Amino acid sequence: MITDDTLFAPVAELAAQIRTRRVSPVELTEAYLQRLEKVGKRLNAVAFVMRETALREAREAEAEIRRGRYRGPLHGIPYGVKDLIATREAPTTWGATPYKDQHFDYDATVVTRLREAGAVLLGKLAMIELAGGMGYNQADASRTGACRTPWNTGFWSGGSSSGPGAATASACVAFAIGSETSGSIITPSAYCGVSGLRPTYGAVSRHGAMALSWTLDKLGPMCRSALDCGLVLSTIAGRDPLDPTSRSSDTLPRYSPTAQLLNPRRGARRLRLAVMKDSYEKAQGEVRKNFLASLEVLRTFADVEMDVKLPDFPYGPAVGTIVNAEGASAFRDLIESGRVKELASPEGRRGGFATSLVTAVDYLHAMRMRAPMRRAWGQMFKKYDALVAPSRATVSYPVDKTFDKAYPGIMASSPIGAANLVGVPAVSVPNGLGQNGLPTGIQFVGPAWGERVILELAVAYQSKTDWHRRRPPEV
Repeated sequence: MITDDTLFAPVAELAAQIRTRRVSPVELTEAYLQRLEKVGKRLNAVAFVMRETALREAREAEAEIRRGRYRGPLHGIPYGVKDLIATREAPTTWGATPYKDQHFDYDATVVTRLREAGAVLLGKLAMIELAGGMGYNQADASRTGACRTPWNTGFWSGGSSSGPGAATASACVAFAIGSETSGSIITPSAYCGVSGLRPTYGAVSRHGAMALSWTLDKLGPMCRSALDCGLVLSTIAGRDPLDPTSRSSDTLPRYSPTAQLLNPRRGARRLRLAVMKDSYEKAQGEVRKNFLASLEVLRTFADVEMDVKLPDFPYGPAVGTIVNAEGASAFRDLIESGRVKELASPEGRRGGFATSLVTAVDYLHAMRMRAPMRRAWGQMFKKYDALVAPSRATVSYPVDKTFDKAYPGIMASSPIGAANLVGVPAVSVPNGLGQNGLPTGIQFVGPAWGERVILELAVAYQSKTDWHRRRPPEV
């Protein structure tokens, strides 16, 4: 019998039980499917359940393992993908009514690689329409309605990877694949109390994923532990001839079939961490308190320097300009046809027309600034191994309020936009609870292709805390 303890277990623990045949992939898949159909739908985290194909994949995985063909730590592990990732056997709606009947006759590369690793795809998970590309100011900007965090269902799970965050936190899937353009993995990971990794730009192929901003978009894992994030990344990362922006790197973490890190830093010096100035001082009280407590944990194994300023650039305007221009190009047909008026969000219904007005001069200027930004960040990471900041300055927003009216006066800065602009990785892990019993998070930002370092930091932090082991009360 599959218990809640099993369903909430990290992938690394599930893998050990599957490998030793103490847990059946078929029974595990059936148990997750039942939760996805019941709890997941109650949270509005589900776009499409792939019951028939999931059980077929689970039976194939179980048969292979019985024959002694064990593919690795994801073999027989059930997961879900954000509904902007193409799947041949289910609709891919991009979270938006104009695309509710959209089907693709191929799988995204990330789905293909996970299938080759033996993972079992349970279904498509909800998202903010068009990954928020047309603009939104409320939680219900989605074809499936407001997705809710299982920690308190009166509050949002975060966007735009809202379904992956809620489904992972509520044990409807063992892990999920989300996407980030400027915060869409880090934010729902923080709001749902899960571990989420935004990889280096180009580390994971985006073939088969909806394009919002092709110079910013990234795919990454959302899991119940940082170690799990590394396990999934090691499977999905690498060069893909179908995505010319993808690259391989020998510095990315690799794992053995028993979920052990193959390239640990043995005998290395203490890591040097930079705490981002203005990221916590004006944050919500509980966010600030939890962050400062996390720093005390980090000081037991790393050197922490407070109040380090980011290189001085207009990150916010640059991100806005690039996303608007590239998004208007990606959805030009939708905007010019007038079907943008079918979107759920009022901002989205008119936002498409506004984004079309970005000038070529402004776009090119924003793009040209990225080279000096990357050089400056490269210099910063010669001094520090990682940047540390709260994942978000507040806990999640109420689903019945617009975001701009939820927490007025919170002015803390975040490295999310800047780090996405320069294409560097980050991982968010839970570090406490705040207002209304909602999770808070801490993020580690590393240099390009520095996933190994930030994951080791996060794993070390989680070895000394138990926030990633806490379960939400409303599931």
